[in-house]
Amino acid sequence: MRKGRPNHPIEFKRRLAHQACEAGVSVSRLAQEHGLNANLPFKWRRQYRAGLFDEAAEPTALLPVTIEQEPVKQPQAESFSRGSSPAPDASIEVAFNDCTVRIGNAVDMKMLRAILALLRQ
Repeated sequence: MRKGRPNHPIEFKRRLAHQACEAGVSVSRLAQEHGLNANLPFKWRRQYRAGLFDEAAEPTALLPVTIEQEPVKQPQAESFSRGSSPAPDASIEVAFNDCTVRIGNAVDMKMLRAILALLRQ
């Protein structure tokens, strides 16, 4: 008969992880005192420090959201100065420190997001 993995309660993990964070505590000895493999308290300590064992907050209430698309307003010809009407092959140029990105009107938004994310790094 297979024994299986013990499923320790979150409060037990939180308590041991907190003890493992105290100065001068031997995490291996702490594990041994509780009959655990030494890897578990080390793992729980990392999770505790990452905030994964924090007390659960009040459940977040979800509110219904409706998205309504407003009609796109087309610019009127008189709003452009003479000779500056937008061309069908208009482009945007974004200059960074050492590079320039030119974006045409037929841009793949997924590719543009990826490029801009790389440039932000």
